[in-house]
Amino acid sequence: MDITDSGVKIRHLQILREVMRAGSERLAAQMLRITQPAVSQNIKQLEETVGFALFRRENNRLIPTVKAWEFLRTIDAAFAGLDRIGPSIDFLRNNDTRMIGIAAPSAFSFATLPKVVKGIRERSRSYAVQVKAGTYQQIADHVLSGRSDLGISRLPLDERILDWMPVGSATNVCLFPANHRFAAQQLVTAEDLASEAIIDIDPQFASHQMSVNALRYMGTPPDIAVEYDANGHDIGYVMAGIGVSITNEIIAREYADFGVAFRRFQPGAIYHYVVIWQKDRKLSDGLRFALEEIVAALTDRAA
Repeated sequence: MDITDSGVKIRHLQILREVMRAGSERLAAQMLRITQPAVSQNIKQLEETVGFALFRRENNRLIPTVKAWEFLRTIDAAFAGLDRIGPSIDFLRNNDTRMIGIAAPSAFSFATLPKVVKGIRERSRSYAVQVKAGTYQQIADHVLSGRSDLGISRLPLDERILDWMPVGSATNVCLFPANHRFAAQQLVTAEDLASEAIIDIDPQFASHQMSVNALRYMGTPPDIAVEYDANGHDIGYVMAGIGVSITNEIIAREYADFGVAFRRFQPGAIYHYVVIWQKDRKLSDGLRFALEEIVAALTDRAA
């Protein structure tokens, strides 16, 4: 299907969108279930149609141009509207609910999001909330695609395609059972972990770099008891006394009702948390209220 007076096909835009998200034509082809040559050909046709370059190649990697990022903003906004057609039909059919989509790492479903949903429902029981979990990259993807209206994420983010409101900063902490020996300390260091079993997050996350790599730098092999891949998956293992975990204080506060404790950890990093939404999107009254509830919930837990 052609887009009026432009010569651009919707399929071209779908393929461009997936290539920019995946970072390679090969991965985009896998996601779209087509061949890599087909992806390449569509990108070439799109560049010829629009009259400007969308990518440059560096060391066999595709690097989107500035114009490509600007183009993606328009594409995402257009596809977000298409993604909302289904929910809109459901709303018009049922006429008894208004859906608010919130994306956040799964850990926020322990305390923050239940408080947010309670506040939204107390305002009006005609509101329903759809929660989507995932990594921080997946949170951004949910918001950009229109699958979620708001997301809880952290910087850095691409300000060309997302708007955000700050909700708090956090440093690394060590999480442990309340009766652990670390409870007597004000600060936990990498040296303290030398004799501890560790509940470790996947190596792609910064908290892994802060703890496990610090041990390796000291020449001490880390005793990794469990490795997990998403925020919120460590709490059960810590509660069971299997080991200690390194997270950040905003995530750790979600565990306040689980009988665990935490102390500041060094070496550490600073994380800046934000609530995000699509760039230049005009938020409805309901979404503004939801945004206020998220900010208030996270601020209250920091107090």
